[in-house]
Amino acid sequence: MKQKLVFATNNDHKAAEVRAYLGDAYEVLNLKDIGCTTDIPETGTSFNENALLKSKFVKDNFGVDCFSDDSGLEVAALNEEPGVFSARYAGGGGDAANMALLLKNMEGIADRRAQFRTVICLIQGSETYYFEGFATGTIRTAPSGSKGFGYDPVFQPEGYDCTFAEMATEQKNAISHRAKAMAKLIAFLQGQ
Repeated sequence: MKQKLVFATNNDHKAAEVRAYLGDAYEVLNLKDIGCTTDIPETGTSFNENALLKSKFVKDNFGVDCFSDDSGLEVAALNEEPGVFSARYAGGGGDAANMALLLKNMEGIADRRAQFRTVICLIQGSETYYFEGFATGTIRTAPSGSKGFGYDPVFQPEGYDCTFAEMATEQKNAISHRAKAMAKLIAFLQGQ
């Protein structure tokens, strides 16, 4: 029988990525699956704080062990912006508006170094654990590719000549920030 894990997200893209990482070992439930319809506020000033807020909300209100993540893009030349504000960088308008603002802010900047960062917060019983993953690369000057979500069309991972949005899902999942953080979470869970 598969072990159940609650992932504190309503983001179908993230949930699909996590299910792909975990394979058949776990049944991954999302917030809808446990009847949570609340949009959990991300009011923290760091990825750790936001991930903890989501996991703690589920634990406190539904009484189940769970994990959550907070992820974002950190651009060296922009003082690590958009960072924790990655999903709402442009203040609305979604992925396209966020990408457009990022590219506008990067105009004329030669240093294109960036990294995606994921922090996973797992609450099991009364214990809290954190797992972190990074994907380093550069910001392209224009979007390319139609796969993925968020900033994937402008992020070219180190060692590749394509963006995350041009990669097959399996290829991206093998090298992404979320994959690296998930690998640490899975190793932890399997070691118990």
